[in-house]
Amino acid sequence: MRLSYAIVDAFADRVFRGNPAAVVPLEAFLPDAVMQAIAAENNLSETAFVVRDGEGYRLRWFTPTIEVELCGHATLATAFVLAERGDPAPFAFQTRSGVLTVTREDGRFVLDFPAWRVVSADPPPGIAAALGATPREVHRARDWICVFDDPATVAALRPNHALVAALPGERLIATAAGGTEPGIDVTSRYFAAKIGIPEDPVTGAAHVQLVPFWAERLGRTRLVCRQASARGGTLWCELAGDRVRLGGTAVAYARGEILLSPS
Repeated sequence: MRLSYAIVDAFADRVFRGNPAAVVPLEAFLPDAVMQAIAAENNLSETAFVVRDGEGYRLRWFTPTIEVELCGHATLATAFVLAERGDPAPFAFQTRSGVLTVTREDGRFVLDFPAWRVVSADPPPGIAAALGATPREVHRARDWICVFDDPATVAALRPNHALVAALPGERLIATAAGGTEPGIDVTSRYFAAKIGIPEDPVTGAAHVQLVPFWAERLGRTRLVCRQASARGGTLWCELAGDRVRLGGTAVAYARGEILLSPS
């Protein structure tokens, strides 16, 4: 069996930036174990599998170790691949997080995702040691959200990924208001070693938590967010009621075939 695939750098304006995702268009989903094995072989933070379903699509995402319920950059990458092959926007994806839509606006792909509200929480023991710095505040949505005083501190973090993986919960976000460059409202980084992603370069699912949090703190619904990983990426974000809109660009890095032998 030969399967075409592409690797797309999402939330990037050139290759080697943003977050790479593999996208595999299919006629029908493969067995879960096969899709998980493909994702492990790709060894990217996510591999997306997409199937046409009437006027829309069904979409699933796998890290190297598990299937996840929401992934922003691989959804953007999937929309990019579909647009390149000539499918018209808007794209409606049936997913484990409901129907997610992607439109084209002002040269960007814009993802419409559910907003996840953040609540204050007692920090788990060991969180400062895991991050290598003590956050000013700790909150919780799906993930631990650690707030620091300035973006330079976030950018300079050198976490112990083994200690991060040992924390309760699977994922941890470090964030601060502002940016180390002009025009940035929010800076963040994202760590998830427990699910096979020591540091994710740019994370849409983190921003469906960060945007509601910072929109309330900063008193505005439109935010430009920068994920300060080594690759880095920028997201143009908007809180729209109980939804978060995430805008970004993408570029193709590679195209090829996956060769599956009969078992």
